[in-house]
Amino acid sequence: MACDTAFRVVARRCLLDLTANHAATCRGDPEALHQMRVALARLRTAISFFSPMVSDPQRMRIRRELKWLHTHLGTVRDLDVAIERIETTGKVRPQDCRSWKAKRAERHRRLAHAIRSPRYRHLIKDASDWVESGPWAIKKGTRSVARRAFPIAAYSADKLMRWQEKLVKKSRKLRDLGVKKRHRLRLLNKKCHYSTEFFADLFGNEGLLRQRAALKYLRRAQKALGELNDVAKGQSLAAALERDGIRVSLQFPGRKRQERLIHRAAAAYRKLAALKPLRV
Repeated sequence: MACDTAFRVVARRCLLDLTANHAATCRGDPEALHQMRVALARLRTAISFFSPMVSDPQRMRIRRELKWLHTHLGTVRDLDVAIERIETTGKVRPQDCRSWKAKRAERHRRLAHAIRSPRYRHLIKDASDWVESGPWAIKKGTRSVARRAFPIAAYSADKLMRWQEKLVKKSRKLRDLGVKKRHRLRLLNKKCHYSTEFFADLFGNEGLLRQRAALKYLRRAQKALGELNDVAKGQSLAAALERDGIRVSLQFPGRKRQERLIHRAAAAYRKLAALKPLRV
């Protein structure tokens, strides 16, 4: 399979998953909203993964519009997680919890309005058209033609290894990273995770086993970093509640638990680094 065909296959799936969940998201379904966010993140990863090939004047505009949608989805998703944390681990008066649910309802109305807007419809159509026949797909020149025709197995083997090596390198300072840099490491882990999933079945038996192992370590690190990120968001939530005059006692993992999570992620990255290089 050529790279241009592979990109279209992956991007179509992401767009299909995205649009399949927008009606339920408008109705207020938290799981559908989560699935929209995942589909959107995967689409953005695919565009980044094939960035040399799909670079054209339209790409930046598409990326800006995808970021606009991500912001709307993320605002409501963060409130869903916050409310769940308040209800399950916090001590708060019912009227204060209702005020946060009112915030969620107001932000959800904005999200539903965005998804039903002409801007969203144009985004989906423009993204679909761009994937199928954007300027990148007809760009002339020896290099552009070669990039589109290059075998996906060889391209993805090289790209996946470079991304995973970059992740491993950045993870070596994991214990010293602050919240923001650790969050950026988590985002890079997600990109490696999604892109490895995209193409894990392109390789022979040895390569397939290697990629399955890589996915296992990426997921293990993602889970640990995700819990650490939840702690940081929860602490930010508590501060926001205080500013709103709402006193709430939220429970967070202690220092030892956080140290164990960092140790778990670091161990996963060491095992990822120890895997043999990926070969076609």
